[in-house]
Amino acid sequence: MFAVVKSGGKQYKVAKDDKLVVEKLAGEVGDVIEIGDVLMLGEEGKAPTVGAPTIEKAAVFAEILDQSKGDKVIVFKKQRRQNHRRKKGHRQEQTFLKIVEVSPTGAKPKTAAKKAPEKKAEDKAPAKEAKTEAKDTKAEAKAPAKKAAAKKAPAKKAAAKKAPAKKAAAKKTAAKKKTEE
Repeated sequence: MFAVVKSGGKQYKVAKDDKLVVEKLAGEVGDVIEIGDVLMLGEEGKAPTVGAPTIEKAAVFAEILDQSKGDKVIVFKKQRRQNHRRKKGHRQEQTFLKIVEVSPTGAKPKTAAKKAPEKKAEDKAPAKEAKTEAKDTKAEAKAPAKKAAAKKAPAKKAAAKKAPAKKAAAKKTAAKKKTEE
C-alpha cells in the first residue's frame, strides 16, 4: 500500500519502510509522528482512492530518524552599474523520516502506541535531575579554577620579565672583557 501525503507545502509518495527528507517537523529523534494530510491511497491491482482534498480517516505514521540542517544555499543579489551587491547564506532545517505504517483507517500501529508513552514518562524525570546536577558540578568546578588561574598568572609574568634582564647583563659583561684584553 502507498500513499501521497502533504508536508511543508510539498507532496510525497510514500510506502512502508520508505525514508524521506521533509521540512522541519516538531518532535525528537525516535518519536513516532502522524501525518494526517493524506491526499491519495493506493494498492497494487486496485483503483486508487483520491481525497477531496484529503482522505478523512487515513493517516501515515513515521519515525523521526534525525533533525538537522540542509546544505547551504547562497543568495547573491546584484544591481549592475550601481556598485550594489548583497550576499546571504541559508540552511533549511529538515527532518529525516522512516515510514512505519500507512493506515487507511487512521489506527495507530502497535509499535507507535508502545514507544511514545514509555519514552515521555521515563525521559522527563531523570533529565531534570541530571540537568540540575550538571549545573551544580559546573559551578563548583569553575569557581576554584578561576581563583587558581588568577594567582598563577602574575607569577609567570614576573618570571618572564626577569629572564631577559639577566641575558642582557651577561652580554654587556662579555663585551667589556673583550675590550679590556
